Amino acid sequence: MIRILKRIGRKINVRTTFAKEVAIPGIILLLLLSIFGGLFPSETEQTLNLVQNSIYEHLSWVYMLILTLVIVFLIIVAFSKKGNIRLGSDDSKPQYSLFSWISMLFSAGVGIGLMYFGIAEPMAHTLNPAMADSLNRAKEAQLDTFFHWGIHGWALYAAVGLMIAYFAYRYRLPLSLRSALYPLLKEKINGKWGDFVDTFALCSTFFGIATSLGFGVVQLNAGLVHLGWLPEKTFSVQAILVVVLIGLAILSSLSGMNKGVKKLSELNMSLAVLLLLFVLFLGPTIYLLSAFSEGIGYYFNNIIELTFKTFAFEEAGKPWFLDWTIMYWAWWISWSPFVGLFIARISKGRTIREFILGVLLIPSLFIFLWMTVFGNGAIWLDEHVLSGGLSALAGDLDGMLFAFLDAFPMSTLLTILAVLMITVFFITSADSSILVINGLSSKNRPNAPKWQYVFWGGMLAASSLALLYSGGLHALQTMTLITALPFGLIILVLLYGFWKALRLDQLYYNSDVPYGSGSWSGKDWRHHLNEILSFSYKKDVVIFLKNRVEPAFEDLIKELKLKGVDAYIRKGKRGKLSLELIIPHHTIRDFRYGVMATPLVVSDCLVEEENTPTVESTVYVPVTYYEDRRAGNDIQYLSKEDIIADVLREYERFLSVVSVRSNELIVKDYTPATGE
Repeated sequence: MIRILKRIGRKINVRTTFAKEVAIPGIILLLLLSIFGGLFPSETEQTLNLVQNSIYEHLSWVYMLILTLVIVFLIIVAFSKKGNIRLGSDDSKPQYSLFSWISMLFSAGVGIGLMYFGIAEPMAHTLNPAMADSLNRAKEAQLDTFFHWGIHGWALYAAVGLMIAYFAYRYRLPLSLRSALYPLLKEKINGKWGDFVDTFALCSTFFGIATSLGFGVVQLNAGLVHLGWLPEKTFSVQAILVVVLIGLAILSSLSGMNKGVKKLSELNMSLAVLLLLFVLFLGPTIYLLSAFSEGIGYYFNNIIELTFKTFAFEEAGKPWFLDWTIMYWAWWISWSPFVGLFIARISKGRTIREFILGVLLIPSLFIFLWMTVFGNGAIWLDEHVLSGGLSALAGDLDGMLFAFLDAFPMSTLLTILAVLMITVFFITSADSSILVINGLSSKNRPNAPKWQYVFWGGMLAASSLALLYSGGLHALQTMTLITALPFGLIILVLLYGFWKALRLDQLYYNSDVPYGSGSWSGKDWRHHLNEILSFSYKKDVVIFLKNRVEPAFEDLIKELKLKGVDAYIRKGKRGKLSLELIIPHHTIRDFRYGVMATPLVVSDCLVEEENTPTVESTVYVPVTYYEDRRAGNDIQYLSKEDIIADVLREYERFLSVVSVRSNELIVKDYTPATGE
């Protein structure tokens, strides 16, 4: 199929970046499953339900074990020294502000789910609790909702996203799920195993988003009917909505991550906060804030018991446990390839600790507040104001949110705000998935043509509408959940390889290289004192590079050539005032010892102090840097011989690392990642 598209493309001068190893099986599988689910929805759903129920009943404890091990792993890594490692070089900085980062996390991670389940799930747990003899149903419903939407689910996203981001930005492997397999499969990730993993991620992402968009457009249709803007809920109206919204999502994806996706995510986050504040302050404010505080304490007080609870001694609660908790764990796992890839894409430059704690805690706390305000607020209104009016809508999940908002002042304005949120959530979920799917299908090759984004957007729209029309959405959702168990076990295997890589990383990057001054003797102490008391500026660094560093490099190059090793000097890398000694290689990273003029802002206290040498607010010092981008050293006090010694120390270190077979991950020369 891809060959045919390429032939047609060459004739009409259309370019493609599709990778046939991933795109061909992915597109074929997507079409076959969509067609089969659309033509035989009842039979497919019935068969898949039997498989799902059997897995849930016999292997529910495996899901609980997977979640537990993932959380324990992340906590250990976050609070160990490994948490200091950056997702990128040691001098990397985060690409996005905290607000932009969190906004995009929400758009991809929960999206429409906040609107759909914010009221529906707490109400469902209150009406049908896990145990019928529950003494405080509202409190237990809040706890169960927190458990299903909190730290455990986000831990899966964090684990998958962290592994992808680490290998992509730290070691320049492709920004792809296959890269997480490198510690275990080495070069085989570029073959069939890697293609299989990326194809699985592509299909999982596509079907997860297709089902989410299908349910989302039904709720959006219900909101427009509730406002009186549409006469009724019909498939033709939903089809028009899907086409329009997917079209907007395609335009957003074409504008790139920094424009369309980022801006829409920030808009959505702002709308969510606005709607949250409206409901909070127009509703039973004191009750909701008190419930939030108590709910947080109750959640953390019970989190260990909930983590391991399988209802082995409470058979009456087993059906609820399988229908809710295990279903949620399967859903979080099945979505982790897509959300993990998206989170990895936006997280370059953050430390591992910042990444883990940010992904686990910030979204969870906001969701807890959201579920309290909407969920507990709905329960309170149903009991004290509406006399069971919301409970009567338990079978109409699409309209429950709008019935809830009707109980507030300015209900029309709140409903319009909710509809706008659902619309933007729909678009942000679709545009982020289009970016991820296109990246997977083309192995993140740069400069993908615009028609590919249109192609994937069209596929999403067609699949969602076909399954919505035939009633096959639930069958597709079930199929996606079935694949979660094997992928959950794969995540554990990947975490084992990731741990091995982190240990190697810590051993390598934390091996400190001493400053040249560490070897000073007292022979030239007057000269050294004069240098210490003389602050340098850019012109001084220029002189230092010319009179000390360059002669040192030239002497080393002459000696290396006598030993049969080629080397050369490069000036002004990255447009900076710098000088580099490079020993080029083919299969491993080049050896690079560079010195760059680095500006330092001087403390006002030192500038104003009288009993110190005169100094301006900014000085420049010559700082070393290396191919692996470890933190360098200030070498302004080193003589030519000291600089040669420092280079030799680095070269000795380089050769000792290269000689160890297990260090291939560190020293191998990869093709730079193109996933940004």
